[in-house]
Amino acid sequence: MKEELIARVLQVLQINMSWMTWNLFLAFIPLALSVWLFRMRRGGTWLWWLGFLVFYAFLPNAPYLLTDVIHLIDDIRTIQSVWMITLVLIPVYLVVILGGFEAYVISLINWGHYLHRIGKSQWIWRVELITHFLCAVGVYWGRFLRFNSWDFITQPDAVITKGVEEILGKQPLVIIAISFVVLAGLYWIMKRVTLGLSQSDSRIGINSGNTKSKTPNI
Repeated sequence: MKEELIARVLQVLQINMSWMTWNLFLAFIPLALSVWLFRMRRGGTWLWWLGFLVFYAFLPNAPYLLTDVIHLIDDIRTIQSVWMITLVLIPVYLVVILGGFEAYVISLINWGHYLHRIGKSQWIWRVELITHFLCAVGVYWGRFLRFNSWDFITQPDAVITKGVEEILGKQPLVIIAISFVVLAGLYWIMKRVTLGLSQSDSRIGINSGNTKSKTPNI
């Protein structure tokens, strides 16, 4: 019985690893772009603006991992062992989901660092709220309409027409509003945890909050 249960868990994990790896890869694309855009480059060039657009096109992939909790629910129904669910399944999902959301947090921290660097610190909280809203729409498009980031290039007409039409309904607006609140709340918490755990500045843009530093926390 134990052997069958372990085999079943391994089978579920093997099936999940493919989409988990892919979704994490998509989540880390905006993180890598944020380092290049906001830490290593100065804005103003056409290449920077192109990278900036790609950054926002892929950014919803990071918080999108939060919605993968629905797969966890399905897997829990499949594996009827409290120990396996608690010690194996849930930890794997937590690593993947938190990893994706942390990529989102650090990406926005880098964005805020750039705004501070160019003397626009007062815009940081506004940009964060706008980004949460845009990502809430992006998550809805991805989860319910099954759009991908590259659809902005491959089928822009469908994204604009169907995407806009769909979000104007009452139910989509409620879902987007809830998603916005969740993103804003989790980001507020994770940003402070991330900054609090940091001991020094790094390439991913986390400030330690050293009182002697001339760069304020973002």
